[in-house]
Amino acid sequence: MLRGQGLLLLLLLLAVCLGAEGRNQEERLLGDLMNNYNPHLRPAERDSDVVNVSLKLTLTNLISLVSHREQGLATPLPLQQWCDYRLRWDPQDYEGLWVLRVPSTMVWRPDVVLENNVDGVFEVALYCNVLVSPDGCVYWLPPAIFRSACPVSVTYFPFDWQNCSLVFQSQTYSTNEINLQLSQEDGQTIEWIFIDPEAFTENGEWAIRHRPAKMLLDEAAPAEEAGHQKVVFYLLIQRKPLFYVINIIAPCVLISSVAILIYFLPAKAGGQKCTVAINVLLAQTVFLFLVAKKVPETSQAVPLISKYLTFLLAVTILIVVNAVVVLNVSLRSPHTHSMARGVRKVFLRLLPQLLRMHVRPLAPVAVQDTGRQLQNGSASGWSLTAGEDVALCLPRSELLFRQWQRNGLVRAALEKLEKGPEPGQSQELCGSLKQAAPAIQACVEACNLIALARHQQSHFDSGSEEWFLVGRVLDRVCFLAMLSLFVCGTAGIFLMAHYNQVPALPFPGDPRSYLPSPD
Repeated sequence: MLRGQGLLLLLLLLAVCLGAEGRNQEERLLGDLMNNYNPHLRPAERDSDVVNVSLKLTLTNLISLVSHREQGLATPLPLQQWCDYRLRWDPQDYEGLWVLRVPSTMVWRPDVVLENNVDGVFEVALYCNVLVSPDGCVYWLPPAIFRSACPVSVTYFPFDWQNCSLVFQSQTYSTNEINLQLSQEDGQTIEWIFIDPEAFTENGEWAIRHRPAKMLLDEAAPAEEAGHQKVVFYLLIQRKPLFYVINIIAPCVLISSVAILIYFLPAKAGGQKCTVAINVLLAQTVFLFLVAKKVPETSQAVPLISKYLTFLLAVTILIVVNAVVVLNVSLRSPHTHSMARGVRKVFLRLLPQLLRMHVRPLAPVAVQDTGRQLQNGSASGWSLTAGEDVALCLPRSELLFRQWQRNGLVRAALEKLEKGPEPGQSQELCGSLKQAAPAIQACVEACNLIALARHQQSHFDSGSEEWFLVGRVLDRVCFLAMLSLFVCGTAGIFLMAHYNQVPALPFPGDPRSYLPSPD
């Protein structure tokens, strides 16, 4: 029993010693490498040597534009790789140790920063360890999210696409000391932003169309210092407009359609038309304020959606003006306005036929002068014995009176005159007619006055109805004009958005797509 326990303790002691020896290899290697190591000196064996620093940007998700108003894009930092001859070792001397993790503050770093930083923060969030291989190559991927400047072009908002760039440059070293370049894998230069399809998360607002990378020369540098100084990663992203279509554009189109529907109200309902149109104006103004909060405060361009909302406001204002004009025309009367023959011909004959509107046939023009003839006839003493043309245009009461007068008094008097007076009744007949003449004349004048009043009222109603018909025709013309303007304007603006597409190639004139070649 004691012999078994002693064997177990021996095994445990041996395991602890082996574990301590395994951990001491990294500690011993780190101590050997950091002996007389100065992290502030550039890792060049000779002064003329140039340190190559490779960059590779990997995206796991597009964090999106920070804010349209700030015009910045949030992205991670790229993977940095360089070789330091002072950090080389032989793995056999350290029991096959192939990777060493060293605090990043203990080794030299190329001070690569995001040049077009928008918020002025150049420090990383955490100075994590660097990975060092036996050949002295150092790999460092700092966990940080930087905000790069991305000027937003709002001309076609929300059907726009943006070209954002990330410019990386060493803050303290010139091109004669370090050479920034793109990473290489399997003999191929990674001239694009790497995206892992399995780890990448799609963004809900933006879609990546192109992601090239380039090395740029410093054109302002002297000839003796020429070289690759900047590495630029480009992101051509296109906005997904579904959110704005559902929440802003579609409600605006539907609300504006309500403003078009007010033409189906009667022409005299101008108050109701103006009320509906003004309510639509208020709703469109609210949507315009919502759009103004989403776009940058710039005067260089007007967003497409703002143009559309302004167009809808103008159409609605025109509808209000049309409603006021139609109401003014519809309420006119012969007492206030006289209709010209050209207006009568165009609005009461020509346009109704073209618009296929049902309009009551107009009364003959002779009716307009009948009242004046009646006044002149009554003043000169003639009774209602005018021609048949005038009689056809008179009111029904006057026609009945004329018929009764002809078939009654006149016919009876003629019959008595034809038979001749009976003996002893001639003096009595003359006396009766003489006595009844003033009363008959007064009755005839009263009937003429009634007929004249009825005719004037009929003429007034006919003139008012003609103005109302003109208002109806004008309302129909305005309806067709506003509907055509609304449809054509909406279609034109959306066609402008349809043709605003991301270019097929990232750089004009460059046939390369800057994408990995298919396997």
